[in-house]
Amino acid sequence: MGITNTGGQNERTFLFALAYGNWQQDGITAIRGPIFKDIGNVKLLTPILQLVGIPLLMLANTSTARAEDSARRVLSLDGIWQIAEGQMDQVPAAFDRSVQVPGLVSLATPSFSNPPGPPVADRKQIPQKDPFRDAFWYRRTFRLDQPLPAVARLKVGKAMFGTKVVLNGAELGYHAPCFTPGFFDATVALKAGENVLLVRVGADRDAVTAAVPSGFDFEKERYIPGIFDSVELILSGTPHVLRAQAAPDVARGSVRVQAVLLNAGAPCRRSVTFVVREAKSGRTAGSLKSAELAMPTATETTVDVEIPLSGCRLWSPEDPFLYQLEVDSGSDVLRTRFGMREFRFDPATGKALLNGKPYFMRGSNFTAYRFFEDGECRDRPWDRDWVRLLHRRVKDMHWNCLRYCIGFPPEQWYDAADELGILIQDEFPVWFGGPGWSTYPNELKAEELAEEYAEWMRERWNHPSVVIWDASNETTTDQTGPAIERVRSLDLSGRPWDNSYSAPAELGDMFESHPYHFQDPNFRLSDLASADPVPQGSAIHNDGGHAVVINEYGWLWLNRDGTPTTLTQKLYENLLGVHSTTEQRRHLYALFLAAETEFWRAHRNAAAVMHFTTLGYSRPDGQTSDHWSDVGKLEWEPQFHRYVRDAFAPVGLMVDFWKASAPAGADARIRVTLVNDLGEPWHGPVALRLRRSADSPLFEAARDVQIAPYGTAAVEFALNWPHEAGPLTLEAELRGTGGEPVRSVRELTIGP
Repeated sequence: MGITNTGGQNERTFLFALAYGNWQQDGITAIRGPIFKDIGNVKLLTPILQLVGIPLLMLANTSTARAEDSARRVLSLDGIWQIAEGQMDQVPAAFDRSVQVPGLVSLATPSFSNPPGPPVADRKQIPQKDPFRDAFWYRRTFRLDQPLPAVARLKVGKAMFGTKVVLNGAELGYHAPCFTPGFFDATVALKAGENVLLVRVGADRDAVTAAVPSGFDFEKERYIPGIFDSVELILSGTPHVLRAQAAPDVARGSVRVQAVLLNAGAPCRRSVTFVVREAKSGRTAGSLKSAELAMPTATETTVDVEIPLSGCRLWSPEDPFLYQLEVDSGSDVLRTRFGMREFRFDPATGKALLNGKPYFMRGSNFTAYRFFEDGECRDRPWDRDWVRLLHRRVKDMHWNCLRYCIGFPPEQWYDAADELGILIQDEFPVWFGGPGWSTYPNELKAEELAEEYAEWMRERWNHPSVVIWDASNETTTDQTGPAIERVRSLDLSGRPWDNSYSAPAELGDMFESHPYHFQDPNFRLSDLASADPVPQGSAIHNDGGHAVVINEYGWLWLNRDGTPTTLTQKLYENLLGVHSTTEQRRHLYALFLAAETEFWRAHRNAAAVMHFTTLGYSRPDGQTSDHWSDVGKLEWEPQFHRYVRDAFAPVGLMVDFWKASAPAGADARIRVTLVNDLGEPWHGPVALRLRRSADSPLFEAARDVQIAPYGTAAVEFALNWPHEAGPLTLEAELRGTGGEPVRSVRELTIGP
């Protein structure tokens, strides 16, 4: 969530450099007005300036202060920067390109002659060097038109690979981690008037060595560097607030706040004021003033308080209600959002508990770093409208959760999840494989992981959407477990952890399962009838002592053009023959994925069912892909939306019939299993139909069914299969929440 701007929201000053060859302050034009308040307007402004011969190469954003504002000022340095390629230890002589921040180096204008993040020769090899350059250097200027503050901290949200910062010729430091924020003390180097800021990032993963997680992924073929999250200059007096954690206590209707302050000045005594407001209305819900505390010089002071809330309103995916916390030291004010939300796994029942009640998790995955290399990526991960629409599409699919898989997206994605109501399993970008194929480097140790886990948690722990800390993806190692235990206590909310292919450390942690039935190209849907209904692990046995989260399943991937991926070519040949059409494959994918989703949901042995994947790449030599017919407009592949959406309905059903054929004229009893994920009972008719294509039903019957809250039910129908050979569709239907029809579909043929 980070820190919000406390003043000057309605007017910002934009400075544009007017010449490629002269990056001094000559020829600077200032444009003022609320229309230029975000990066989206810069896109609109660019062609206008270029039309009159003014190339837009650098944007600076300052905030005007008002007397009633707090002492904290946050200068957003997002916008257009200069960029050049070169060496690690030498600033380039000229900066002749521009680039968006946040974004990737691949967005530079004009493009680099050798594209950044060139395809790697061997995707399974950890060392992957860019042969054309060692580093990229970012440059921009900004003005400080106010007195120098007591404290100035520069925050670089996320940058690959390794971040070195130079301000006005003074080195501020180096931050090796690629996926957590770097903070740099800019107090001494900052000056009134114009400032020149340089940020160097490594051109490749080799820049940070194998001792630092760098996002290795067996499926990625390009690792494109860049400053891919926001850059801010945080100005304040001192004592200043370094961070604050809000830990809700739902039963008491209060929030525990732990704030850490640092005094960069003379020793003093201060009280700290805490105010909680409703984020939208601004209504004060609670406040408290601490006792006066001694604050020595250059020493961190922790203040721990509990604030009762008036009219406490809980956060959930169904009601994503947010509060804003304000921590005021008298010389600095930090504001951050949070939600009154508690999340646990109950090892006794194997279910998730949200705010003390059972909660069935239904969802999918986003693999944002794979999307970074997709040809359709462009600047979309940083386009607020696109990001919010992406998350709205999740809600439309009846999903209430996501795994941000093998890496953290930009921070605004978490804001979207907070505001729209989506539970997030947040996965640290480590993937080195399981037993027999692990490439886990010996250099990557628990100490480094623990440091980065701590940075990650501090950045993310106030997001109510984040409910699971995920240490790695499909990795067997003895290093993540000790790292987890080093940092677990930092989280006052006590979120559960996922330790991937290694054993869970505590009862309240989760057991991860990736039950890829169709990984066997000879598997058939009919084989689900005898499949184990208890999800197992891919590397360790499910001991039954932990809640199980299925956060990957399927193995039916198709590229966006409908062609099989490298992992599914043989599967589709076996299922449909070598001459199948695009529509046949898409139809089978949707039908089988929906049926498998119903299988896992109906057996109720998993706390979460999350399919893989909703956002990834699409390329001819790729292994996985997503479900968009148009990823720019975020239009679903129609068959996926038609069948899989119903399979995730909160009140859902499963036709418990799996055979591909039935004997002509034989009697049959068809069982339909129903599930209710809701906290209130459901009652209504359930219909079963048998039809040929769109013809009138050959058979139709209905039964009234009641399902208890969080419960299951079943109903049976007796029918006779027709005597005529040919294809049939067997379909069960109920009316779910909001009166929408929810269907479970099986396709079969009548044999001789």
